[in-house]
Amino acid sequence: MLVSILLFLAGLVLLVGGAELLIRGASRLALRVGIPSLVVGLTVVAYGTSTPEVVVSAKAALAGQGGLALGNVVGSNIFNVLLILGASALIRPLVVTRAIIWREVPVAIGVSLLAWVMSIDGYVSRADGTVLLVLLVIYTVYQVWTGLKEGNGADTAKDKTESVGVNVIFILSGLAVLAWGAQWLLSGAVDLARGLGMSELVIGLTLVAAGTSLPEVATSVLATWRGQREIAIGNVVGSNIYNLLAVLGAAAVLAPRGVEVAPAALNFDIPIMVAVAAACLPIFLTGHSIARWEGALFLFYYGAYTVYLVLAATQHDALPAFSSVLWFGVIPLTVVTLGLSVAHHVRAKGSYGH
Repeated sequence: MLVSILLFLAGLVLLVGGAELLIRGASRLALRVGIPSLVVGLTVVAYGTSTPEVVVSAKAALAGQGGLALGNVVGSNIFNVLLILGASALIRPLVVTRAIIWREVPVAIGVSLLAWVMSIDGYVSRADGTVLLVLLVIYTVYQVWTGLKEGNGADTAKDKTESVGVNVIFILSGLAVLAWGAQWLLSGAVDLARGLGMSELVIGLTLVAAGTSLPEVATSVLATWRGQREIAIGNVVGSNIYNLLAVLGAAAVLAPRGVEVAPAALNFDIPIMVAVAAACLPIFLTGHSIARWEGALFLFYYGAYTVYLVLAATQHDALPAFSSVLWFGVIPLTVVTLGLSVAHHVRAKGSYGH
């Protein structure tokens, strides 16, 4: 067990280090050719920070560990919104741009629903994975084209401090370290799951999802601290879209029979992922920002979700009572609160218009 834990932690360290090298090289290279910061956040930084998920899920799929691959994607998306945006908003309230509200969040909700539909038959097949990868290419081209079209030059200052060659070396080194770290993390995670008697799905939803999302944590929190809030939010929303289109798509294409979807994931975790994506829209609409109390609400729900997973995995006696409080008390209260906030926002906007 100790060896498995050390292997898992060493893999995490390599993943974070590799992602840092990749992000540094890719983002500076993008800025050097004049791509706006929001587009850098939605594509280069988001894709770079999600590379650990790609590598880990691809390796898991090739090894026939579909539950771990799927759990990594679904768990990472839930983690990104509830924990990363929640923590970032507590540091500093996040201002959300109209592009995020009306363009990126609907795409995130749409691809989440698409993944849910694809999972209904119990598999995300190779054909499904191919569709997801094609959509990824279309989305990326659209983002870059739109960003270059809308860019006004204010945030496209070109980085002259490093040559293209140096940035390419950073990118290639980061990819190599990521592959190495993913192998260690995957070996440790599988051994831990077996040792603790937990399913690969639960390990993927918790330990692996949180571990592979560490680059997103570091990037978004640091960007918020520095006042680069467009990159912070763009990183999270872009990563979630990328996780479903690229990570799940690649895993489904590489796996011999596609990615198997466990009933527990289909009936609980994937609907939670869709609900979390959908919850962003009303929260972002109220004042075009994520307030500190909304960030705290996100963190609370991530804690509750994690507790539920642990109680369910261990079949703890407290599970029924905890579920009742969550489903019939906390969640309805949150829905009512968000509904009132949206209604107040719409009424205030209508009054302002008149």
